[in-house]
Amino acid sequence: MALVELDGVDDPRLSDYRNLTDVQLRLVKEPAEGLYIAESSKVLRRAIDAGHAPRSFLLAPKWLPELADVLSRFPSVPAFVAPEATLEAITGFHLHRGALAAMHRPEPLSLADVLASAHRVAIIEDMVDHTNLGAVFRSAAALGIDAVLMSPRSADPLYRRAVRVSMGSVFQVPWVRLGAWPDALAAVRHAGFTLAALALVRGAVPLGEFAAGKHERLALLLGTEGDGLSDGALAQADVALTIPMHGGVDSLNVAAAAAVAFWECRYDAGRAHVL
Repeated sequence: MALVELDGVDDPRLSDYRNLTDVQLRLVKEPAEGLYIAESSKVLRRAIDAGHAPRSFLLAPKWLPELADVLSRFPSVPAFVAPEATLEAITGFHLHRGALAAMHRPEPLSLADVLASAHRVAIIEDMVDHTNLGAVFRSAAALGIDAVLMSPRSADPLYRRAVRVSMGSVFQVPWVRLGAWPDALAAVRHAGFTLAALALVRGAVPLGEFAAGKHERLALLLGTEGDGLSDGALAQADVALTIPMHGGVDSLNVAAAAAVAFWECRYDAGRAHVL
């Protein structure tokens, strides 16, 4: 192992880990430098199992035994070790989840390749909250969504909080950031998908009623927090869907609504239609 015991916080090799709580800074720095941060031993392992390569590790001494097998797989990758107080001074928060790794970002996937074998995809428009984004990915992985597509202004799935909330599901579910919006939705339709928008609009079909039909290839459109889907995205949709509400509640949080829709519209490969 390439263990490096730190004796201070000013080591220039730690630049990947500085000021991790500064969201705006990291949103510019990480994609530009081709990196992202994996937080916690579980997420770190899932990133590596997905084939992602580490640039370095940062952890407290107590986590060395648990991650010894991981570190031994990358003997030339530096593993910086320091007391928790030093790590907190570097990152800006307490590492209660075990360890961090600076990871190389994978190459972007091709939309055509991602859609080629997919039957269920989620399409996210301008979702900027990393917690919601991570929750959508976690539901997508758990409920059979084959891919997640995102508008250009949507949040980064590899930002630290999104990765953590997803429990590493962002490494499991293929995702593509689309180009011109909403024109890029036409490519999804041309690939044979029905575009179904979750939206509180006149004429929307109840989700259960729609899900009872046969839909070989289905794309579920989800809007941003608060404003929902734009008029342009709705114009591209083949149908609008609504989740019936009770108790005086008019809608669900977008991540919760996504989970309900993913489950209701799940794909049964054996019967080639929705259950």
